[in-house]
Amino acid sequence: MSKLECAGRAKSKRAAAIESGGIMNYLRGFIPWLVFAGVGSFGWQWGALAGLVAAVMLLIADRAAGLALDYRLLEYGTIVFFAGLSVLAFAQPDSGLKMYGSSLSMGWLALIAWVSIAVQRPFTLGIARRMAPPEVWRTPLFRRINVVLTAAWAVSFTLTATAQAVVSAYELNTAFTVVIQVAGFVLPVRFTSTYPERARARFLQQSSGRTDIQEGLAS
Repeated sequence: MSKLECAGRAKSKRAAAIESGGIMNYLRGFIPWLVFAGVGSFGWQWGALAGLVAAVMLLIADRAAGLALDYRLLEYGTIVFFAGLSVLAFAQPDSGLKMYGSSLSMGWLALIAWVSIAVQRPFTLGIARRMAPPEVWRTPLFRRINVVLTAAWAVSFTLTATAQAVVSAYELNTAFTVVIQVAGFVLPVRFTSTYPERARARFLQQSSGRTDIQEGLAS
């Protein structure tokens, strides 16, 4: 095997490892919501409480690991949602909102995502900083990539919340809820795992083109 082939394989393995780690970092941020969905089958109040506990524990773990707590709109928004839902669910366990738990949670995630873009702190920045070196955090490319990623998640959450609301309103089979919920996460995860590399490649190509033009003008 040639050195070039070895280098290519090594690069592919590193890319795969980075992609896998990146996906896990994104999924980690949604653990409280997955906990809510799982425990909620035993009662939505217990699901809300479990989601709140999971969200607080994750934030404490990040702080203990020395990670900065800025750019954490997703984490703070998650705590606010489950704190409020816990109070409501325990106070009125038979509330009509119970059947809209899935659409409410996805709708809140959509709100977090859209607001984070509006205040120029896209929520994916906090996740991306776990994987990217500090020297790129303030570059226009890094920020632009995360604005696009956050927008993709926001659109997915919005569509999923709308679809879940329709399923709940018409009392459709729970299989629809499962399919919609899975698609609502899988599609943006796939986009997140491929878009940054494509954006960086396009940026390098454009930069190379501008350099060639400048060199041509100089000559």
